[in-house]
Amino acid sequence: MSRPQIPEVPVAPYPVVVPNTRVVAGFGRGSSSIGIPTANVPVEDIPAEALRILDTGVYFGWCKVLRADEPAHTELRKDGTTEVEFSNGEGLVQGQDADVVLPMVMSIGWNPFFKNKEKAAELHILHKFPKNFYGAKISFVVLGYVRPELSYTTLEALIEDINLDIASAKEYLAKDAYVEYKHVLN
Repeated sequence: MSRPQIPEVPVAPYPVVVPNTRVVAGFGRGSSSIGIPTANVPVEDIPAEALRILDTGVYFGWCKVLRADEPAHTELRKDGTTEVEFSNGEGLVQGQDADVVLPMVMSIGWNPFFKNKEKAAELHILHKFPKNFYGAKISFVVLGYVRPELSYTTLEALIEDINLDIASAKEYLAKDAYVEYKHVLN
């Protein structure tokens, strides 16, 4: 598949800002099946205007995780069988993991390889976190489109394409025209 050309600077309809949503538990596949952890956000928390702009596919931009001031608790994953701890960001280091603008690659769609029955929004934050942060608050700004959502015949092909997505995001987010949008989240 040839990938769409990414402009040297963000162009309309970008930037698309999604403020103050929350990190929820998905299926746990990002970390366990493919080794690429994601911060899932409820699609219904994304403003309708943003969803009209962001069709299914892969995007890139910046995000900021903030601790939520709520007590820790456990919830079931979407598979209904596994409990996860909602720490609400407790244990994240302020200025290193939390309350700092970080690069991200985001997928919005149906994850056809996994045959999802509901639309998902998943951010892969290009940062190594010390622990899970389900329940934390997250804001993000989408600056560009990487590629459409695809179905894959093998898990290896999916992982290979995700790694290309990450490389593209890193390349463009290093450009001054994209770096200047970090301020949107401060």
